[in-house]
Amino acid sequence: MSIPELEEDEPAQQEAPPPPVTARRRVTWQKLTFLPAVLVAVLLATWLWFQQADLDSISENALSNGQVSKALWQHVKLTVISTFFVLIIAIPLGILLTRRMFRPATPVAMAFANMGQATPAIGLLALLVIWLGTGMKAALIGIIIYAVLPVLANTVAGLKANDPTLLEAARGIGMSPSGVLARVELPLAVPLILAGVRTALVLNVGTATLATFGGGGGLGVLITTGITNQRMPVLMLGSILTVALALLVDWLASLAELFLRPRGLEVGT
Repeated sequence: MSIPELEEDEPAQQEAPPPPVTARRRVTWQKLTFLPAVLVAVLLATWLWFQQADLDSISENALSNGQVSKALWQHVKLTVISTFFVLIIAIPLGILLTRRMFRPATPVAMAFANMGQATPAIGLLALLVIWLGTGMKAALIGIIIYAVLPVLANTVAGLKANDPTLLEAARGIGMSPSGVLARVELPLAVPLILAGVRTALVLNVGTATLATFGGGGGLGVLITTGITNQRMPVLMLGSILTVALALLVDWLASLAELFLRPRGLEVGT
């Protein structure tokens, strides 16, 4: 080999891409503690402000006798129960719609899910109250209908995005259809499914504030009381607790995305 040929090969060797490095999940204390620290600081500042605030009798009645803790617990219960039913409805339905037999029904199912979220939440709740009467049942059904779309859409998208060659390889080594689904398709779709669940959780926290209009309770009681009676402290407390709960739920969901993501799909940040 001549000397010029060696010189021509050297740049090509220098420009060759480095070997791929497997990214590892990196969880830092800053990521784990920053948002909780901010929430604690905000709640502490709110509590200190209320200690110094001059509340009138209407505000004191709205905030006394455990009314705040009762509204917060009702809000958490609405969020948890509605999210549970969203998961057991949307994920199995999304899996079913990606099977060959039921694929033609996918556009119809997605259209209904889009209709549920496109309908104004307060109007949907009003219709359910007319049909079912006031109470937590109507509020829960309204929240579930409103939050099904993100989980359903992400489940379908995640399963459809799987590489067909991987699925064929799994079938080629003798896996049954259920084995391919459980051990290949779903693990690969987990990141998108979890992103949809995270979106649904935050939606549920926000939509649950409207449950008060159907007699479902929640932090919306404090917000509406503050608005109707023109009591800013009550309105501020209900709003701050709702925002803090939404941020906390979003943080917990982000941790779930981080820890439940299959190891082969980890991405360094």
